[in-house]
Amino acid sequence: MGTTAAGLALLSQPVGTQNQLAMSLAAMAAMAGLWLVFDGPRTRFVFLAMGSLVVLRYILWRVTDTLPSPGDPVSFGFGLLLLLCELYCVFILFVSLIINAEPLRRRPPAAVPAADLPHVDVFVPSYNEDAEILAMTLAAARQMNYPPEKLTVWLLDDGGTDQKCADPDPEKAEGARARRRELQALCADLDARYLTRARNEHAKAGNLNNGLASATGDLVLVLDADHVPFRSLLTETVGYFAEDPKLFLVQTPHAFLNPDPIERNLRTFERMPSENEMFYAVTQAGLDKWNGSFFCGSAALLRRTALDEAGGFAGITITEDCETAFELHSRGWTSAYVDKPLIAGLQPDTLADFIGQRSRWCQGMFQILLLKNPALQRGLKPIQKLAYLSSMTFWFFPIPRLVFMFAPLLHIFFDLKIFVASVDESIAYTATYIVINLMMQNYVYGKFRWPFVSELYEYVQGLYLSKAIVSVIWSPRKPTFNVTNKGATLDHDHLSALSLPFFAVYGLLLTGCLVAAWRYLFEPGVTNLMLVVGLWNLFNLLTAGAALGVCAERRQLERTPSLAVNRRGQLTLGGRAVDVAIERVSAEACTVRMPAAFLAPGAGHRPVPGTLTVVPVAGARPAGALPVVLGPVARSGADAVCRLAFGTLRSQDYVALAGLMYGDAEAMRRFQLRRRRHKDLFTGTLQFIWWGFAEPVRALRYALAGEVPRPAPVEAPAAAPVYDEPAREPATESVPLQPVDLPLAPPVRPTIPVRTPAQAQAHTHAQAPAHAQTSIPVEAEADGDWVRLMLDFENDRALAARGRRTDAA
Repeated sequence: MGTTAAGLALLSQPVGTQNQLAMSLAAMAAMAGLWLVFDGPRTRFVFLAMGSLVVLRYILWRVTDTLPSPGDPVSFGFGLLLLLCELYCVFILFVSLIINAEPLRRRPPAAVPAADLPHVDVFVPSYNEDAEILAMTLAAARQMNYPPEKLTVWLLDDGGTDQKCADPDPEKAEGARARRRELQALCADLDARYLTRARNEHAKAGNLNNGLASATGDLVLVLDADHVPFRSLLTETVGYFAEDPKLFLVQTPHAFLNPDPIERNLRTFERMPSENEMFYAVTQAGLDKWNGSFFCGSAALLRRTALDEAGGFAGITITEDCETAFELHSRGWTSAYVDKPLIAGLQPDTLADFIGQRSRWCQGMFQILLLKNPALQRGLKPIQKLAYLSSMTFWFFPIPRLVFMFAPLLHIFFDLKIFVASVDESIAYTATYIVINLMMQNYVYGKFRWPFVSELYEYVQGLYLSKAIVSVIWSPRKPTFNVTNKGATLDHDHLSALSLPFFAVYGLLLTGCLVAAWRYLFEPGVTNLMLVVGLWNLFNLLTAGAALGVCAERRQLERTPSLAVNRRGQLTLGGRAVDVAIERVSAEACTVRMPAAFLAPGAGHRPVPGTLTVVPVAGARPAGALPVVLGPVARSGADAVCRLAFGTLRSQDYVALAGLMYGDAEAMRRFQLRRRRHKDLFTGTLQFIWWGFAEPVRALRYALAGEVPRPAPVEAPAAAPVYDEPAREPATESVPLQPVDLPLAPPVRPTIPVRTPAQAQAHTHAQAPAHAQTSIPVEAEADGDWVRLMLDFENDRALAARGRRTDAA
């Protein structure tokens, strides 16, 4: 404390502008040296401490020397608003550095004897999800590595409640009843329990509490309907409860198979860490050090006795997850965070759904802040109060983000001086502060967040979340829970319905840049301050330009997301069997590699039905064979890469499919680690500038073209096997595949949708030549070996067809 006080006293001493610049540059050079030469916890603390000193010097200067005179109330008012926004950002920066300075990395839990394992109830709350999504989640939940007699899977259906089945609208009532019947049959097939309730009260919290009324297990695992668990989820988490009797929560990360709208429209999903990874890989681990990691609504285990003590899942706000953790932390319970991806979920596909989801999160966190202020909550330790305050006040970001976006225009258009400083002072204080701030963020989060991507996400959300903030502050109890739509169909390029405000802001900022340039070059008496403000506005223009790229929704190349795996199996076609390496799988198809000699000449030109039997992971029970249809084939030397489309799946087939796709959690971890490459400030800045210039052109092209659908991917017919009688094992001629270390297939997305059997047969008879059915559209970024093989295959066929036509002539 004494050293801190002495340091702050030293920082408050006035120095000249040149000396300030020299000190800031020296700190910058020292930080760069530490970054490049040294490593370790002590280096981390010294690095962050040096950067913090520069930030504090800047804030002291801003507060004391840069505000306009109160004699000019308009400039002073806007200047004070800008300063308050900067102080908010510095507060969030310092709180995040405190929380994340040394994230906790937990060791694996000790093994618990099978006889001592607690009984686990798996809650899968559902509202309007398709049966296929629920079938995958339920099947995977039943296959988790846990004694079956101690595992009960519950489907908590809020889409088939008595209230919905008795809806005054006959069509809606019949739809709810049909849904209830369908899901009851699905649960019976998958050994799960179906549970609904009388009325849809208190949204998700009420649904979960209805599950608690029927369940009797020691632990509760909550899974969103589209969050499919990997086999090892319970193995990696249950043991922590035996080590700490006061532990109420073990939270695991939310990992996703599909890109969010920003990742898809900017084409970053395969090469840039997702937005949520910084929260789950750094922030939650940082909170865990202070017993502050909180429940995130899914992929979490909770102790039943703790929930009973708190009266179940909290439902005052629309973010029942964080509110529940908040209540239990204040009662003295502890939490743990396990930084391993153990589920794979789905993100909103469209920008509108994405904004809707974030609006709910924002309003819910503000509800907790206003109705249950962490600073006043008894039972929380000071560091826990700070942790919760940081998580809640973070959602103020739309206000300062929009202030920073429009502030330069006040000087450009109206000559308001809301920031009183010379160019030299702006360089010595502001420019060095910005650079060091970027260095600190890149040092802490560089593997999880590219430079300026946070600014882009905040701006994209800020235009709409600012309204949500005002509404919840005006009436904290008014917001209601809205289910986030997932799985939207995007079959053509188009502009988002939310794009108009983004175009308006871009046009305003572009006008500001042109006016600033004209005034600086031609207007007498304009100082270099106009140049500084113009550059600030130019950065805002680049951000707005990248956001236009987010509004320009690209078509989706696959109907169901896929995951690169490293599994083995046996493919049976026409009474012959071959060992195959399974490299990529989705809910509709998989990609396998096999000896090319197994396939007959012309394979891939027409659909061939067969079965795929997957070798189970260690300890798993063998599952049945999956019905498949041989699709496009690409040959390269001794290997052939084939796409196998799954036929019409029965409920029981999802057991085999879930075992294939979600049997090994390392598949998701490998995918995440491939994207976690540190992005330095230079290349990250260049990438952001490129988006700022290129994406508005694409958005304008979409706007001029209108919503004209582009040609959809050509569909491959899928003749499904018949299930009327038990499958008989045909006499097979086994062609073994020698065990080799096959590289994972590059992240190429299968793009051929699968038809129903009836559609497939009609399509087959109505189609022209077979080669038209196997063409695959290739995106610019998909330049891996798989695509190259497919293109080579198509070229070879085209040459062969040309040769046949020549011979015929």
